[in-house]
Amino acid sequence: MEVNEINKGSIKSKSTQQYKNFPMVPRVIYGRGSFGQLADILLPKRRNSEAPFIFLVDDFFEGKELESRIPWLFNDLTIFISAAEEPKTEQVDALVAKIKNDFDELPSGIIGIGGGTVLDLSKAVAIMLNNKGGSEEYQGWDLVQKPALFHVGIPTISGTGAEVSRTAVLSGPERKLGINSDYTTFDQVVLDPDLVVTVPKDQWFFTGMDCFIHCVESLNGTYLNAFSQSYGEKAFDLCEEVFLGDLSPKEAEDKLMMASWHGGMSIAYSQVGVAHALSYGLSYVLGTKHGIGNCLVFQHLEEFYPEGVTLFKKMKEKHQIEFPKNVCANLPNSDLETMAQIALSMEPLWENALGKDWHQCIDQEKVVAIYKKI
Repeated sequence: MEVNEINKGSIKSKSTQQYKNFPMVPRVIYGRGSFGQLADILLPKRRNSEAPFIFLVDDFFEGKELESRIPWLFNDLTIFISAAEEPKTEQVDALVAKIKNDFDELPSGIIGIGGGTVLDLSKAVAIMLNNKGGSEEYQGWDLVQKPALFHVGIPTISGTGAEVSRTAVLSGPERKLGINSDYTTFDQVVLDPDLVVTVPKDQWFFTGMDCFIHCVESLNGTYLNAFSQSYGEKAFDLCEEVFLGDLSPKEAEDKLMMASWHGGMSIAYSQVGVAHALSYGLSYVLGTKHGIGNCLVFQHLEEFYPEGVTLFKKMKEKHQIEFPKNVCANLPNSDLETMAQIALSMEPLWENALGKDWHQCIDQEKVVAIYKKI
């Protein structure tokens, strides 16, 4: 983009915008028990007593101790969200309609408390409360025109990187794709390792592998640069410590939480790759959760990530994790083709994995062949 004849035409300047100016989470608090400071964090952001805070909370915590610790005031509202399915554009639009219908003023902010599903949903709701139309119109890159409402992310499981990323991944009527924008990133994140102690082992592994696969795809991608590499290498090392080392439970919780953060940052100036593209196809057609979807695909990607897949299989064996079998065995060709089309539509992911000529390296037939192995 060129800018010419600046300052009444007396000074001419030509500049090319070569580098994307990405946002980062401006405020983060870390430490066991830091959730207890949420009331102090929110108080300065409350506009008035009629502008509520909306807490979107994983329904796992309904009726549990964490619910009683949420700092409600005035007409604040908690909405419990099921994480059984990936977030959808229609779910975002329904939540936005409910909030606008129930309150005379826009909320003071949106607070997401949960895993990647709830965090992505919270980011999307915060955006759509301040932008017109439906959320499916904003699936893509840099389509959001107006800033989101103030929004806070509080992860209760580690690995997705959703707490730090600039995307809110949604399944829409035509595709699964993120709202990727400078306005998506949380304004505040609370990292409290005490909140992840209730995660079941299988879910802990699948979500942790999302982080590990982030790192492998970023570090082996054509988009790699020193910025992404520094975060990716740190997250990769932390994942090795957590899943192949001999750590105490608390050490593992602390380190995986930071691996998730660094893994999410590693793709800010880079991108994910083959596993995520294929996982999107699985999720769109079968509703497969993102973490397990990545794992189901990644085990068959030796051609693309040989060293990463070898380590991945060691981690799976050490923790005695079983994957579902024959997931795609009986699918009709039409479903397999749809999955492949969704996967191949993720062009930046394939370019990162295989380079600018990626079309010459992969096609629908090859993608379908990988799905058939799952």
